Amino acid sequence: MKGFQVAAQVVYVGCGAGFADERPDACIPVVKTLSGLPGPRYLIFETLGERTLALAQLERRRDPALGYTPQMESFLRPILKDCRTAGIRIIANFGAANPMAAGLKVVALAKELGIANPRVAVVQGDDLLTYIDDNVIRSWKIIEGIALGDAELIAANVYLGAGPVVEALRQNVDIVILGRCADSALALGPLLHEFGWARDDWDHLAAGTLAGHLLECSAHVTGGYFADPGFKDVPDLARIGFPIAEVSADGSIVMTKAGNTGGRVSSRTVKEQMLYELHDPAAYLVPDVTLDITEVEVAEVGPDRVLVRGARGKPQPPTLKVTLSAEGGWLGEGEITYAGPNALARAELAADVLRTRLDLVGIQCPTRIDLIGSISSFDSDGGTLRQRNKFPGDGEYRVRLSGKSPDRKMVERVTNELIGLYSTGPAGGGGVRRSVVSRVRTCSALVERELVRVDIKILEE
Repeated sequence: MKGFQVAAQVVYVGCGAGFADERPDACIPVVKTLSGLPGPRYLIFETLGERTLALAQLERRRDPALGYTPQMESFLRPILKDCRTAGIRIIANFGAANPMAAGLKVVALAKELGIANPRVAVVQGDDLLTYIDDNVIRSWKIIEGIALGDAELIAANVYLGAGPVVEALRQNVDIVILGRCADSALALGPLLHEFGWARDDWDHLAAGTLAGHLLECSAHVTGGYFADPGFKDVPDLARIGFPIAEVSADGSIVMTKAGNTGGRVSSRTVKEQMLYELHDPAAYLVPDVTLDITEVEVAEVGPDRVLVRGARGKPQPPTLKVTLSAEGGWLGEGEITYAGPNALARAELAADVLRTRLDLVGIQCPTRIDLIGSISSFDSDGGTLRQRNKFPGDGEYRVRLSGKSPDRKMVERVTNELIGLYSTGPAGGGGVRRSVVSRVRTCSALVERELVRVDIKILEE
């Protein structure tokens, strides 16, 4: 397939969000910066995780009008009119489990804000349960995670590539709403559309995928989740700016950030994000290409400006990844704090009481007890690290008891034992909390590309 004539030399892609609960005000400086730049400009929102999508599917079951990213309006309301005025196009996976409902909501919001004739493209087809039999889906080989057995399937969502984004943009839309897609496709789609790269031009597809990968986690590449005082200092973290990629027609990328914001873009922040979630740096599999970053060069070319080039591509994988989600029972948690003199001994006594009580009352589900404040994040269920290390007796320790079971009443009994420490446990316990939440189990499988059916609908006021 031949590429189209190149219509732009530089395309600007800014990130407005890297997960569903992102700061809603962070995209405002990105829009202001993009508004002052020449040429094609895009704003992407990546708000989906595997469990986020499964929970959205459950929400849609409860109410067919919901199931899209709940924070969508918080993200769009402050910037939608400015984007339209400046000609900034928005690509977002706000659709989650209900892309059509998200699209209709965006059209209604645009009308409320006085935006005339908005064109919104809704991409559907990632939800395989809507057109592939449940038994067929269950027959697919699991490549990651544990098979779901006979648990009820909540969702089976395939990762779409950049193709649907390109097709939507060709129809002169202002906003593209998707459900599940590869994170990098949100940026690669606009680049394919603007530069006309051929769909088998693997090196350019690799470059566009790398740009999307650097953008997808929002502030990770501008110093967020990077800062480590005294080792990796980041200025003004409370006002951290979100990233903007300046992508040239030759595939070179300059990573920068929104103007007049905190944070930092350096070779180290870029390298950390570039390696994030890459199982094989020579073969990062996405729907559009196999990305190889082993020859990538990273160089600081100015304040908060980092040049990235040298991505190499290989043909796309023959299959697409599918995330399967099913009911996972219940998780119950309870916590209580012991502080001050001899706090560790009192916390350990509370843990001993809980172990004995769980046995006495016949709790028949997996449980775990942690002493938060003494390396609980890295300890085993048996507390082996804590047993090998000594910690100060005075201080502050939080005892956490958790249990999981298909039976909600069973995990409620677990949390009741923790609450009981208020009157039957060691001295000075306080700050008790407990919760019982439903769980979702996920695993991954592969699907043949020809089984996936994509539909694009254009919504107008």
